[in-house]
Amino acid sequence: MSHDAIIFADEDPLQADGAHRLAYKKPWKVLIVDDEEEVHTITTLVLRKFRYDDRPLHFLHAYNGDEAKRLISENPDTAVILLDVVMEKDDTGLEVVKFVRTDLRNAFVRIILRTGQPGQAPEEKIIVDYDINDYKEKTELSSEKLFTVMLSSLRTYRHLLTIDANREGLKNIIHASASLFEARSVKLLASGVLTQLVAILGMSPDAMVCQVGDISQHITLENVEVLAGSGCYDKLVQSAVARELPIHLLKDLKQAWQKKSCLCLDDRFVGFFPSESGAGVLLYCEGWNKLDDLSKSLVEVYCTNVHAAFENVLLNQEIEDTQKEIIYTLGEIADARSRETGTHVKRVSSISRVLAKNFGLTAAEVEMLRLAAPMHDIGKVAIPDGILNHPGKLSDEDFAIMQHHTKIGSVMLSSSPRAIMKAAAIIALQHHEKYDGTGYPEGLAGENIHVFARIVALADVYDALNNDRVYRKAFESREVLAYIKEQRGIHFDPALVDVFFDNLEDIQNIQ
Repeated sequence: MSHDAIIFADEDPLQADGAHRLAYKKPWKVLIVDDEEEVHTITTLVLRKFRYDDRPLHFLHAYNGDEAKRLISENPDTAVILLDVVMEKDDTGLEVVKFVRTDLRNAFVRIILRTGQPGQAPEEKIIVDYDINDYKEKTELSSEKLFTVMLSSLRTYRHLLTIDANREGLKNIIHASASLFEARSVKLLASGVLTQLVAILGMSPDAMVCQVGDISQHITLENVEVLAGSGCYDKLVQSAVARELPIHLLKDLKQAWQKKSCLCLDDRFVGFFPSESGAGVLLYCEGWNKLDDLSKSLVEVYCTNVHAAFENVLLNQEIEDTQKEIIYTLGEIADARSRETGTHVKRVSSISRVLAKNFGLTAAEVEMLRLAAPMHDIGKVAIPDGILNHPGKLSDEDFAIMQHHTKIGSVMLSSSPRAIMKAAAIIALQHHEKYDGTGYPEGLAGENIHVFARIVALADVYDALNNDRVYRKAFESREVLAYIKEQRGIHFDPALVDVFFDNLEDIQNIQ
C-alpha cells in the first residue's frame, strides 16, 4: 500500500495541552480492523488530533475477524469501524459486518469497508447486501479523505443516536402517560410522575410534587401539601410540612403560581398544573441546566400529559367525594327511621373497616367497604313505620315484609355503574345471609356470600345486640360475645369470627 498521500503535521504544544483539557469528555470509539500492523499505526497517527463536537477519538485494535467480533461485542457504543475485507479469509470483513448487523443488531455503528484488493469485493454489491456505510480502497485513504470520512461518519452516528433518543424518550412518555392515567389518587399520581420523570431523563433529580387546595389562594407555608419527593426532597413526604421547604423553593413555587404557567429557570424547572375543580399541582425539578435540549423538550411534552392526568384525577376525586357524601347521607336517612338506632350505621361502618383491614383486604377494598356499609339497610325506607318500629315480635306476615328490605335496597343501588354503589347493592342484598345457608333472601352459603356482606353481617349483628331495640333491651357484653362464638360457622364466617376476637379491643372501643 502507498502512503505518499498521507501528510503528518508537526506536534503543536498548544493543541497537545488542549487535548488534556478535553480529556474529561467521553471520546468517540473507533475500531480499526486490519491484519496489517502498519495500517493501524498510520490510521492512528493521521487521526490522533481529530476532534468532533469537542470529543477526541479512542482507538480499538483488532487484527482478525474473531478479535473484531469480541471487541465490538464488548464495546457496543463504538461509533465507527474501519474494516479490512480480506484478512485470514477473503470474506472475513464481510463476516464481521454480518455479525454486527445481524447477530448484535447494531444498526448505529458506521462501517467503513477498506480493501487493498478491490476486485475481491465489488463495491455496489457489498454496500447493498451487507449494510455498510462507505467503501474505500486503501490507496484512497489520504489524510484529507480519512478526515472527511471520519467526520461524516461521526456526524451520521450522532444524528442516529439523537433520533433514537427521541424515539426512546417519546416511548417512555407514552408508557409513562398510560401509567399516570391509571392512578386513582393524587398522591399515587404524584409518585408516578416523579418515577417516570427519572426514567425519561435517565437521572435522579432533586424534585418534588406539591398541591395547593385552592387556585385562587396565594401560596403560604400553611396551604402547601407535599405529595411526593425524590433526591433531597424525599424526606418532605414524611413530614408533609411546607415550613420545611427551602426559601428559594417556596419563592419559585409562588412565582409559577402567580403567573399560572410553567417556568424554565437557570437550573430548575417549575411545572404548573391547574384544575377546573379549583385545586392546583406544582412540579419542581432541579438540575435543569444540566439537561440537553432534547431532554428539556421531552420534559415539556411529558408535562402536557401530566397536566391532563392531574386534571383527570382531581375531577374524579371531586366526583367520588360527592358520591361518598351522598351515600353516607342516604344511610343516615334510612337509619333515622328507626328511632333507637341513631348511630347504628356509623358503628357498623367502623367495625366493618376493622374487620376488613385485618382480614387481609386491600386498602382500596377496606375503604370501599367502609363507605358502602352504611347503605346496608337502605331498603328499610320502603318498609312501613308500623312494622319497622313495632315494639314486639313481628308476625310471620310482617317479618316476610321486613325481609323484602334486602331486595329493595339492592334494586335501589344496583342501577348505578359506580363501584361503591355496586358494593353497597351487594351488601344490602346479602347481609342477612348466613354462612350455613339458612339466611335470606337467597339462602346463599359459605364463600358464595360476598366477603363484604359476610363482614357487614357480623358487624351488624354485634352492634344490634349491644344496643336497645324497640322490641328488646341490649344484651350483656358477655352474652353478645358468647353468641358470636356460638354462631361461628353457622351464622358467621369462622375465619371472620377469629379476626373479630383478635381485634376485640378495637371493636369494643367503637361501641
